[in-house]
Amino acid sequence: MSDERKNKNYKLKNTHKNKGGMKQEGQKKNVRPGRRPKKISKPSVRISFLGGLNEIGKNITLIECEGDMLIVDCGMAFPDGDMLGVDLVIPDFSYIEQNADKVRGIVLTHGHEDHIGGLPFLLSRVNLPIYGTPLTLGLVGNKLKEHSLFNRAKLHVVKSGDTVRLGCMNVKFIHVNHSIPDAVAFAIQTPAGTLVHTGDFKIDCTPILGDAIDFSSFAKAGDEGVLALLAESTNASRSGYTPTEKMVSDSLNMLFSSAEKYRIIIATFASNVNRVQQIINCAAKYGRKVAFSGRSMVNYMDVAQKLGYLHMPDNILIDIDMLDKYPREQIVLVTTGSQGEPMSALSRMAYSDHRKVMVGEGDFIIISANPIPGNEKTVGNVVDELLKRGCKVIYESMYDVHVSGHACQEELKIIHRLVRPKFFIPVHGEQKHLRKHAELAEFLGMDRKNIFIGDIGSTVEISRDSMKEIAPVPAGKVFVDGLGVGDVGSIVLRDRKHLGQDGLIIIVASLDVYDGHVVSGPDIVSRGFVYVRESEQLLEEVRRRALDILEDCANQNIHEWGIIKNRIKDEVSKLISQKTRRTPMILPILQEV
Repeated sequence: MSDERKNKNYKLKNTHKNKGGMKQEGQKKNVRPGRRPKKISKPSVRISFLGGLNEIGKNITLIECEGDMLIVDCGMAFPDGDMLGVDLVIPDFSYIEQNADKVRGIVLTHGHEDHIGGLPFLLSRVNLPIYGTPLTLGLVGNKLKEHSLFNRAKLHVVKSGDTVRLGCMNVKFIHVNHSIPDAVAFAIQTPAGTLVHTGDFKIDCTPILGDAIDFSSFAKAGDEGVLALLAESTNASRSGYTPTEKMVSDSLNMLFSSAEKYRIIIATFASNVNRVQQIINCAAKYGRKVAFSGRSMVNYMDVAQKLGYLHMPDNILIDIDMLDKYPREQIVLVTTGSQGEPMSALSRMAYSDHRKVMVGEGDFIIISANPIPGNEKTVGNVVDELLKRGCKVIYESMYDVHVSGHACQEELKIIHRLVRPKFFIPVHGEQKHLRKHAELAEFLGMDRKNIFIGDIGSTVEISRDSMKEIAPVPAGKVFVDGLGVGDVGSIVLRDRKHLGQDGLIIIVASLDVYDGHVVSGPDIVSRGFVYVRESEQLLEEVRRRALDILEDCANQNIHEWGIIKNRIKDEVSKLISQKTRRTPMILPILQEV
């Protein structure tokens, strides 16, 4: 081998033809023989789901790229029937708290509780900047005031079409239609590629307020190239298109004309500003006054009116205390309670528990909402009670008094075709919704390996060439009970369920501090188990069994209270099970004297 070949910085000559057929020489410098040049690593983006998958509500997604993070939405969910005593369910924020210095901000799609309801609980721990449209931040501001967080909150109002820079990511706000005004989707430009997050949306070409969905921005993102699409799946199992909100106007007009001699009471979601606007328009047309009932309804309408999203004719709005000063046929009462919530205004009316409104034969009641899955029974109970009181009740299945705010299959197909993503992640729905949306994407030609169906805590890493699931992040459900956040867990709920199903027996006894023998008692207290006066014999047997155990422990010189209490629980539980086939909670209480 020549000396020239041994030189470390030798030149490698390469010849090739250019377009004109001329030969050119190129060279690579500083390449050691036998070694390949280092490949430049391609950037990737990580998406972690802290909520909103395999559940309805509690939507929150964390996007991370090159050391910067942003949060999409921060919602809450209402408790299931087995979450006894729980008021709200919020996400586990521990992963966000651990990485608070990396989070550049929170971007919000719209103002529904399942997308903003968790914000006060997150901001009480970590103060992060929040970006949203005017109505969304107006509702957030009201919520933060209730938690005394408004003065230190960093709220940034943006409009549809605006772009916000958050670390290495640009977030463009894209106008969409939904059941609340000012809803947006996001085109998130990252070093790894563009992500499109639809938020909750529908395609409505004749919206009550504002413009139709911004197709051009979705199409532009698709033309420039979309790495991944995250699209809502709530109505993925429904074929066709979601009807326009205008359809409800026709139904309301027909119902108002047929209820000339009745007081009209309409229950709907407090956040459905478009629906309330239609009700106000009908009331004005038929010469009726409008009153609001329900705390959330009053709050939402106050914010919407101040920000110009609710247009109220002069002198049409009256306070609920003024209802008796007008004839019944001149009143429209808009109220909460369309889901049969026990403490809602409509439920209290149905069970004669409302302080200001009594319903009866002169009332024409319209429930303008679909029951959320799981609420069908409670809604049915409220309807039954209203009918018993002589009210005429119109609910969704009878007339077109409600349309969904979520996209059905044909609308989802349109977004997929406009965006043309390389990878797809269905979000916002239970497993059946996510699976159906994944099938829809496959039907449109997407490779199954490019679709990811996740769960709460799942993290997926996406680059230009691949998508893979990586180690999950801390995530889960945190229960809010009164002022307590997170102090109610699975063990407490299990005990509450046990108490609710089988009741409680308390065994109280005083023991001699020296020898452990019984000084007084044991006394038996029963709650939710049996009626004491009709079960005196059974409770006496329980008392004698507990006394025998205490005396036996004293005779055997057993003074460990844990051992004594466990023996009482075991023996008394066996006795009660033999006699009643029930398993109440046994709670021994011992004291030394």
